[in-house]
Amino acid sequence: MIGGVEPRPERGHRCLPHTADVRIEAWAPTRAECVAEAVTALIDTFVDPGTAQPTAERAYHAPADEDTDVLVNILEEVIFRMETRGELPLRTEVRDDGADGLYVRWQTTDADTVELIGAVPKAISLHELRFGPDGPRWSCALTVDV
Repeated sequence: MIGGVEPRPERGHRCLPHTADVRIEAWAPTRAECVAEAVTALIDTFVDPGTAQPTAERAYHAPADEDTDVLVNILEEVIFRMETRGELPLRTEVRDDGADGLYVRWQTTDADTVELIGAVPKAISLHELRFGPDGPRWSCALTVDV
């Protein structure tokens, strides 16, 4: 404990209630790892993966843009794939493409194999969106419209 405050682990996330929506905070040592943590947080807001196992692997490329736009692009892709293909990422790996974009690799499962525990997300709000360096690591905070 430092100054009466528990230090955060190097990498993690938390979901907080926010009026009729959900607020996500995520942090990790790098930009790419923070995005992966944000994807995990998004999924944790509405499903319990329990013992579900990956049934497919999917790839996605988010082209270079402002950091916040890249984050939103990837999270909106998760929502889009859930709505149109009925698939959810169980594991997410993100790496830099060398040109400020990000390559994403998801190990996915069918949405009907997991337990729904919350409201399904509809979109990522741009209001009070934050993503960037935060001391020695990267962090983000965003609101998920449900």
